[in-house]
Amino acid sequence: MSPAPPRDLEARVISIGALPNHPLWNERAPVRTGHATTTLIRAAGRVVLVDPGLPPRALVARLGERAAITPDEITHVFLTSFHPDATRGLLAFDHAEWFVAEAEREGVGVPLAAQLRRIAEEGDAETAELVRREVALLKRCRPAPDSLAPGVDLFPMPGVTPGLTGLLLSLPSHTLLIAGDAIPTVEHLEQGKVLQRASDLEQAKESFQEAVEIADWIIPGRDNLAMNPLRRPF
Repeated sequence: MSPAPPRDLEARVISIGALPNHPLWNERAPVRTGHATTTLIRAAGRVVLVDPGLPPRALVARLGERAAITPDEITHVFLTSFHPDATRGLLAFDHAEWFVAEAEREGVGVPLAAQLRRIAEEGDAETAELVRREVALLKRCRPAPDSLAPGVDLFPMPGVTPGLTGLLLSLPSHTLLIAGDAIPTVEHLEQGKVLQRASDLEQAKESFQEAVEIADWIIPGRDNLAMNPLRRPF
């Protein structure tokens, strides 16, 4: 018999993200600053912030507005991917433990290191410093365990990035998937489409299909909470 879902588990969207250009709105070039949807999870005494995509000052304000908490109350940060749009507010939570899936950490780390060597050889000191900062952030991210808390489990969704990983929450009445860019917007969810910038398009489509087969509700990577269209009663 499966264990009962934890009663103290809750999730709340703190900030709704946006794509820099939304391909399903016929936007071909960036028209806004992209940032990831940020979600807060409380479970078993842990307070987990997922994808801190806004700049620190803006994200701190949203935390106060949406959950009445301060940055020092965050115990853990989880990144669905190591995309700049998901890491912009990381340093506001310097005291917390930072997690990213091991596959994403390795998949991003090797190219970053190669990029840094190439830029250093070219003598571009300014760009090299920017990449060094990214490397330093990634080094601080620990490989995430399979479960962040009771009822909060890693859900691998590779394809858009090599190790993109969502979180599957087992709530008393439903399952909730925090999907990251594997399902970026409600339009992508409704139309069954993935981002064309995926590192492996076929793998991204497989991850999308697995997501809609398991989740009742989905928090897309750049949108608000949405019901899985396959689970609607009408």
